[in-house]
Amino acid sequence: MTQLITPQLVSLDQNLGDSPADVIRVLAGKVAAAGRASEVEGLFADAFAREQKTATGVPGGIAIPHCRSAAVTEPTLAMARLSHKVDFGAKDGPADIIFFIAAPEGADQEHLKLLSKLARSLIKKDFTAALRAAATGQDIVDLVEGALADKPAAHAAGAVAAEAPASASAASATAPKRIVAVTACPTGIAHTYMAADSLVAAAKEMGVDLQVETQGSGGFTALDPSVIAAADAVIFAVDVDVRGKERFAGKPVINAPVKRGIDEPAKMVQEAIAAASDPHAHRVPHFGAEENAEHASEAASEHLGTKVKKVLLTGVSYMIPFVAGGGLLIALGFLLGGYDIALGTKANDILVNNSLFNLPNGNLALYLGAVAFKIGGLSLGFLVPALAGYIAFGIADRPGIAPGFVAGAVAGFMGAGFLGGLVGGLLAGLTAHWIGTFSVPRWLRGLMPVVIIPLLASIVASGLMFLFLGRPIALLTLGLNTWLTGMTGVSAVVLGIILGLMMCFDLGGPVNKVAYSFAVAGLGAGSLANPAPLQIMAAVMAAGMVPPLAMALATTLNKKGFSLAERENGKAAWLLGASFISEGAIPFAAADPFRVIPASMVGGAVTGALCMAAGVTSQAPHGGIFVFFAIGNLAMFVISIVIGAVVTALVLLALKRWAVRKPVEAEPVPVPVAA
Repeated sequence: MTQLITPQLVSLDQNLGDSPADVIRVLAGKVAAAGRASEVEGLFADAFAREQKTATGVPGGIAIPHCRSAAVTEPTLAMARLSHKVDFGAKDGPADIIFFIAAPEGADQEHLKLLSKLARSLIKKDFTAALRAAATGQDIVDLVEGALADKPAAHAAGAVAAEAPASASAASATAPKRIVAVTACPTGIAHTYMAADSLVAAAKEMGVDLQVETQGSGGFTALDPSVIAAADAVIFAVDVDVRGKERFAGKPVINAPVKRGIDEPAKMVQEAIAAASDPHAHRVPHFGAEENAEHASEAASEHLGTKVKKVLLTGVSYMIPFVAGGGLLIALGFLLGGYDIALGTKANDILVNNSLFNLPNGNLALYLGAVAFKIGGLSLGFLVPALAGYIAFGIADRPGIAPGFVAGAVAGFMGAGFLGGLVGGLLAGLTAHWIGTFSVPRWLRGLMPVVIIPLLASIVASGLMFLFLGRPIALLTLGLNTWLTGMTGVSAVVLGIILGLMMCFDLGGPVNKVAYSFAVAGLGAGSLANPAPLQIMAAVMAAGMVPPLAMALATTLNKKGFSLAERENGKAAWLLGASFISEGAIPFAAADPFRVIPASMVGGAVTGALCMAAGVTSQAPHGGIFVFFAIGNLAMFVISIVIGAVVTALVLLALKRWAVRKPVEAEPVPVPVAA
């Protein structure tokens, strides 16, 4: 098996910068320099994005930034012992020992198990002490290989190794409480296993029987059903959905992010013990095999706005494929059959009266255009039901899907549109979740998620839409559509400016997603007779293309103003920008946010305004220049993007030249380590 770490990948007693981004970038560079990654910036972007989701600092002055990345060619460890500590988010302060774990997207199971084994070793004080005392890079390599070669550390009596099958006979007869736990993180390499070991160690000190199921990248072995049945409480230390959550139905549960299992394992065990004796403690629902984390006990501390945003974005994310496929098929129908394919019932008439073997006037293109247009229209017909269905899913899990779809269909029938879908989905989800809290006899529990909850929630949510809410929402929707349709001149330009600013503010973040979701949600209502929603979509897509294209242009105009890595990343940004992938500018924004983001917002606002002023339309929600056939007034679409990119590039170069910045000599410069 390929050696995971070499002396070339070790950096000892150096100042690698002041922030996690600085350290991760240097270590990503080491991985690439060792020939184990195809590019620095791609690996850095993936690792830093993972760091922003959950800080990787753990107690003891340790940090384990990690990621899976398409840029990585073989599983690799890079290590740094810092002379200047950096705060990676651990509660006990900054870290001086950094292990960077870089795994390919398709890493094999054996490598993943070794990487996770190293992560578990880092919570052992003797191992970290040896790392701090090592004199050379080879010493570090020997220590790591020794840790990987050892057998898994023995666990306390009454607990099992996180990978090993559990059995009821392993439980301690004298333990006052028996607890089971599941640990899982998005990457499934480091935090998953460290949290498991930390919880087991804390339980051992407290005399509690605790057994853990690690749901990591290296696969997992499920806890024995008899062990779960005998448990008094459950701990979920997870950042992702628990697989097979229905196995724990009815058990008192403590929910927390996986990192809390590392930082505060003793507190979590204490809370689980208390929950086991509390008849009012939160319990795993009987129907909630994949219930979202926002329904867990800690959700009470989450802001209402955050909960609502998660639910709405869940609905939008599931809705987008219907819109994307439908919009592109309609555009393809226009390309093949002409724009009059949408007039009246022409497409229907062609399909009803003809077939592939009886072409209308012998015109294959016209027939195929009618087929594409009709399939696209049917796909867009699912826009509101899918939105409502998956909003309800975000609230009540699978039992909410059916009543959500029905409420969305009612909203569409009554002309309530997108707004009706939002309201119907929320009603269906809340109703389904509420019904799911009912205490019912055991014999009825199996019918709850598949019959009782969908039936009652559909009656309540759809009944409210029919009887009370549908008509007022339909009138509001009609008013909004009339207002959008009538937008001309200054009002349209102002809307374009606002959308452009939002698209470029956080480059794929929440503000960007709000603007994009607004455009996509209205796409189904757009038509030749009502082009305003299509204009909004065009403005959003064009503005989102500006930042990466501008970064690429800036690195071309002034190569000396950017590092070699940034210039290489600029080459890739041409394609990313042309494809409408705003995230292509993130590496630049992460390194220099106070100049890149304002410059991007200026150019995005210009592009949005120009698109709206020129009446550019887009029937496709994504694809950039590659869906040119779905763009109305393509020439102005391209001109708007070019002008916005030039404006951003020039503003950025001006800011780099004249804006106050940190002196170059104050920036940490890593010292290369000999192999």
